[in-house]
Amino acid sequence: MKTQFGAKPNDEIKMPWLLLGELFTWIGASFIWPLTSVFLNKRLHVSLAMIGVVLLFNCLANMIGSFIAGWAYDRFNPYYLLIAGAGLDAAVLFSMAANHTWPIYWLWMTLTGFLGGWNGALINSTATSLKSKQPRFVFNMLYFFQNLGVVIGTLIVGYVYDYSVTLLFIIAGALFVVVCLNTVFNYRPIIQYHKERMADKGEEVKHKAESMPRPNWYLTLGFYVALGVIWLMYMNWESNLSVYMVSLGIPFHLYSLLWTINAGTIVVVQAILAKYPNLFKTLFHQVVFGIVMFAISFITLIFAKDYPHFVFSMITLTLGEATAMPAMPAYVNELSPISSKGKYQGLTLSSQSIGRAVGPLFGGLMIDQFGYIPFFVVAAIGIFVLVAYLIPLHAHLKDKITLFSH
Repeated sequence: MKTQFGAKPNDEIKMPWLLLGELFTWIGASFIWPLTSVFLNKRLHVSLAMIGVVLLFNCLANMIGSFIAGWAYDRFNPYYLLIAGAGLDAAVLFSMAANHTWPIYWLWMTLTGFLGGWNGALINSTATSLKSKQPRFVFNMLYFFQNLGVVIGTLIVGYVYDYSVTLLFIIAGALFVVVCLNTVFNYRPIIQYHKERMADKGEEVKHKAESMPRPNWYLTLGFYVALGVIWLMYMNWESNLSVYMVSLGIPFHLYSLLWTINAGTIVVVQAILAKYPNLFKTLFHQVVFGIVMFAISFITLIFAKDYPHFVFSMITLTLGEATAMPAMPAYVNELSPISSKGKYQGLTLSSQSIGRAVGPLFGGLMIDQFGYIPFFVVAAIGIFVLVAYLIPLHAHLKDKITLFSH
């Protein structure tokens, strides 16, 4: 396998096909998660508490799917794992179209959570196999197309939902059929990459993944903690902030508009990072900048009482999301041995899923007990603590870590 950036190896998936798969995956996924709470509550008359349980199952299944897929990527041919993930996702969505009554919807949401984690971990792991591009460029572009998919999906879903929820599930299923066909015809080079990767292992470790060197693991663990804490706080933007804004007299549709602003800002920031991949001196600088922006966004929420201030807070939050979120898996990729990249990418997504699963419950308990402003203070302090933890950790380990290339 060639290792120099810019080479055109025959064991590498062409990047446009990888990005197309990511785009259609997220358009399809964005047809489901925005409508879940509204559909269950307004159409199926499920209580908000029960909806919280459904979303918890979805997030936990996502975490399990990410972990298993990352483990499987290091041991088995990813080509067939990717096909299976997209195909099963299409099958579940068509099943949702056929029967979206309660409580079967709960099962479908759990399965889509598992397959979302499965597909996400495999796509991120497959991205580590691209050798002709810098890792930070690849992960920035993946994040760009992920959020472009969210923009397109969330813009369409409202109109289709008003017309027919069944049609919405059919379209989402059809999108995953496209993802599956794209995988079948355009991801075949990963077969050769897998064979070469297996050939590089000794016979006695064919199905074992090499562990990270200890300094690499300490830094990676720091990133996992950061991802968990950030998503723990971030999920309250998706859950409890809507209630807060409405209580201030701001219409719900303006809260929804914040997420279009969020996705649009991410697309713009990622376009800039794609054009100028070395805008930040190092990946770690990009991580720190992003985490600081997350913390500042919660500080601004303390003073937000009208809509323009919430827009400012969202843009600040999005600057953090668009920079830190793609940088951390890209850095984990560089810290991971070639034989175990899937394992650590899976754990990266699992760390996010833990925060996503617990976040709304944590925020709800905090807000019920102390109110919104104390929660914003705790969130800001908690995220700033991450910066105070990561900077000295990186300074201590940067001369001891081993960076792995292809």
